[in-house]
Amino acid sequence: MTRVDPEALRVYVLTSASFGGRSHRDVAVAAIAGGATAVQLRAPELPDDELFEAATELADRCREAGVLFVVNDRPDVAVASGAAGAHLGQRDDLEGARSSLGPDGVLGISVGSVEQTRVAVDRGADYVAVTVWGTSTKREAVPGGLGLVREIADVSPVPVVGIGGIDATNAASVLASGAAGVAVISAVAAATDPVDATRALARAVDLEPSGSRPARGRGRPGEARGGRMR
Repeated sequence: MTRVDPEALRVYVLTSASFGGRSHRDVAVAAIAGGATAVQLRAPELPDDELFEAATELADRCREAGVLFVVNDRPDVAVASGAAGAHLGQRDDLEGARSSLGPDGVLGISVGSVEQTRVAVDRGADYVAVTVWGTSTKREAVPGGLGLVREIADVSPVPVVGIGGIDATNAASVLASGAAGVAVISAVAAATDPVDATRALARAVDLEPSGSRPARGRGRPGEARGGRMR
């Protein structure tokens, strides 16, 4: 069972303070204004007190806007700040995160294979994120292309999010491969106008004809997909 509506993952913006002098708050606020459905605070460089302060403010803003808000790598901060959940990588304590977040907290996990997806689901993942194309903002991630998105979406009982090298020009192809949504960093954080960039991304994913959207990795709002990993 997943605790996240797949539609909440459709336009997923991760914050970064590495572009144009914008703060994590600036990027998140612009993303919310532009129509993002999810925001992730990804701020490994911030000391704990500043991270907690930013997370608390953004949790409130996202809650008011009806936007899913998660904190990268820090389930403790997610719980303390009132965030909906946390997103972790393969090297993190997945079982500990699920325990910290409790039965209602949203847990996202980055995966790079069907086997990692199987483990993530077993550890309580509500969605998984797959690196599609190479990106300078996550150099450690190994891109798997649209083929890997399709492979994982075909078997995953939880929604799949594509990340890496995605912008308004190629976002629809990621959804067409079975992803529930697309996640971006530089496409919004480095944009001249991050609000317009988020709007462009939202328009791009909605340009895909509804009749051609694959059902893999999706469900009706508020409904988890059934099935098991093969």
